[in-house]
Amino acid sequence: MTADRSGPAFSVQDIPFSTYGSWFGISPVVAEKTYAEDLHLVSHQNGMHAVLHLMPLDPVTGDRAATRVEARPGLLSWTGAGGRVDLAYESPDTVRLRGSGLGIAVRAAAQVLTPFSGTYFFHDAAAGAHVFTSYETGRRYRVTVLSGTAGTVGAQSLGSAERGLTAVAEAGGTWEIAIEELDAARPPYTSATAFDEIVASAQRSFAEFVDAVAPWRSAATPAAELAAYVVWSATVNPTGLVTRPAVLMSKHWMDKVWSWDHCFNALALAPGCPELARDQFALPFDHQDGSGALPDSVTHSEVLYNFVKPPIHGWAFGRLRRRLPMPPGRAELAEVYGRLERWTNFWLTARRTPGAAFPHYQHGNDSGWDNATTFDPERVVETADLSAFLILQLRELADLASELDRPDEAGRWTRVAEETQAALLDQLWRDDRFVARGVGTGDTWSSASLLDLMPIVLGEHLPGHVGGALADHIKAHLTPYGLATELPTSPHYLDDGYWRGPIWAPATVLIEDGLRRAGHHRLADDISTRFRALCETHGFAENFDALTGTGLRDRAYTWTASSYLLLAEAHAHRGDD
Repeated sequence: MTADRSGPAFSVQDIPFSTYGSWFGISPVVAEKTYAEDLHLVSHQNGMHAVLHLMPLDPVTGDRAATRVEARPGLLSWTGAGGRVDLAYESPDTVRLRGSGLGIAVRAAAQVLTPFSGTYFFHDAAAGAHVFTSYETGRRYRVTVLSGTAGTVGAQSLGSAERGLTAVAEAGGTWEIAIEELDAARPPYTSATAFDEIVASAQRSFAEFVDAVAPWRSAATPAAELAAYVVWSATVNPTGLVTRPAVLMSKHWMDKVWSWDHCFNALALAPGCPELARDQFALPFDHQDGSGALPDSVTHSEVLYNFVKPPIHGWAFGRLRRRLPMPPGRAELAEVYGRLERWTNFWLTARRTPGAAFPHYQHGNDSGWDNATTFDPERVVETADLSAFLILQLRELADLASELDRPDEAGRWTRVAEETQAALLDQLWRDDRFVARGVGTGDTWSSASLLDLMPIVLGEHLPGHVGGALADHIKAHLTPYGLATELPTSPHYLDDGYWRGPIWAPATVLIEDGLRRAGHHRLADDISTRFRALCETHGFAENFDALTGTGLRDRAYTWTASSYLLLAEAHAHRGDD
């Protein structure tokens, strides 16, 4: 299927305007849950920082012009009664702006410059350009005037001052500028490419991406192109501690790669962008520590190890290698095997008390379900979801060992998987549900959290009566929009309670997959249908109000978009069959 070259329209209030590879976007979101009146150039180097304020101007009065903002993957436009301003990415670190009938003010977002913070502004005579230097990002932002006239304010000012420039055109003409994000210096900006060619090139780049990742799309999967844009535009080039091309969770404030989120992006990308998919899976393993632990998160300038994330990586790699167009070679399998082995041994040693049958979390953050009610009685706990994920990882290690002609190791991993599952069913299965157990006290409890039902991921490995009981409990969590992470009838349910009620993409994908493998296809179909409809109506938010469907928190989240792509693709293929 050939994409419309202009791509889907979207609101910059929800989704930043950016491009594949770039570390900055154009957005009114300037901090967590903070929206500015005007769009800003927001960089994600050294964290999320609004660097430049972009304001369309009435060229006669010099005041802010009333405009509406329209965005598609290759072009962002401010349109007003007097004219328009267009913006497009020429490259990941350079945008071009062109205007007619309206001017533009490019100002430092920070009003105050101190010896250690803020933005300095000056004219660089060597480059023939105006330069903003940002303490927060540690980068420079160079503005070159290509046509029209520019006026400046606050050049070389210290302390509190307005700093920046305005670009306007002669009567009836146009103006054009280029803005680059750079390090210390580079040759003066030059380009022979016309603005309209830049727009066309950006549109082609996105169209090729969406054709690769969603060739199956149709009217039955109406959000596929926008989901692909969320992923494409949140991808950054290797820089700093990001060792590979990486899909950030968002180019809003959730601008990291967390060590379970990345798995869903890898799976969605695998058939059409296999190398990018491999990079997504591998990136956290590039920072695996000496104990075998994966970091909690990786971003441009920090790697955090104070928490971990659940070991879903065996499940993910098993699916990933089946989705790649060419199966991994022996060398790749051996590398992944070694990494998964170290990650698994971390849970079997550092996170398993002497004599215990299975490992434990030290905080809800380790599970990825930070504040789930499972962790209300105690935080250091043995939970069934953790053992279920580990059992799948042990089985994947056994499969890999067999393929690598290591039968003794395959047998050992299979034995540990079977022993862990037997202990799980013997010690944590009570009546018709799993319980959690405090490591320090030995107390057990159940909760109204969907987390308690996550062992459905064991799918075909579960005894029928266990899988059936879990499926019945999962049904109770279904609202018209999907799976609530806390039963809506629970006294602990909160509409915007993070993991105490809202619908989340990863739980949806994991449960839908486990139900299918356990033979509960009708329920899996229902869950998929509701979640796809949720995204098609309410976008790709970090999570959603389970009773209204409203998107919550970060509104441009890639694992949500990737989860939609996974479920939509599977739906399309089932329809084809």
